[in-house]
Amino acid sequence: MHVELVSEAQHESLTDLLCELHAFYNDGATVSREAVREHLLGNLLATGSPHRLVVASGDDGAVVGLAAITLVYSLVEFAPDRRKHCQLKELYVKASGRSNGAGRALMAWVARYAVENGCCRIDWPVKASNDRGISFYEGLGAGRVLDRLSYRLSEPQLSQLAQGLGA
Repeated sequence: MHVELVSEAQHESLTDLLCELHAFYNDGATVSREAVREHLLGNLLATGSPHRLVVASGDDGAVVGLAAITLVYSLVEFAPDRRKHCQLKELYVKASGRSNGAGRALMAWVARYAVENGCCRIDWPVKASNDRGISFYEGLGAGRVLDRLSYRLSEPQLSQLAQGLGA
C-alpha cells in the first residue's frame, strides 16, 4: 500500500473513486465523470485550494482510498501548542478495497502530517448511519465529540438569509 499526495498520473483513478463516493452519499445516484474530473482539477486541486488530497494506491498506482485534509487555526485556542489542527474533510476507501489496511494507512499518513505541521488534533465529521466507519474510527482510538452537532443551511433558506429574508 502506497500513501502520498495525489499525483497527476492518479487523476483518472481518483475521478473513479470520487464517482463512487458520490454514489455512497447520494443513495447510489450517478454523476457525470466529466463533471467530477472538472471539479477535481478546477477546484480541489487548483492553485489556492486549501485542501490536500492524499491517496492510497496499490502497486499498479490505482487509487483505492482518499483522505482530504485542511490545516486550520482555532479561533478559541491561543496557546501555540493548541491553536493549529487538521480538519479531515473526507476519508473514503473503495468498497472493493476495504479491510485491506488502506483506511488505517491513510489515517496514519494524516496523523504524521498533522504532527509534522504542528497540529494538536484531527477533527472530522462522520455520517451518523456509517456504523462501519464509526467502528473503524473508534478502533483507531478516536473519541466521539459529544458536545458538537452539525448543521447545514441549504437552498432556498441560504438565499433567503443572504437577502435578509426568511424566518
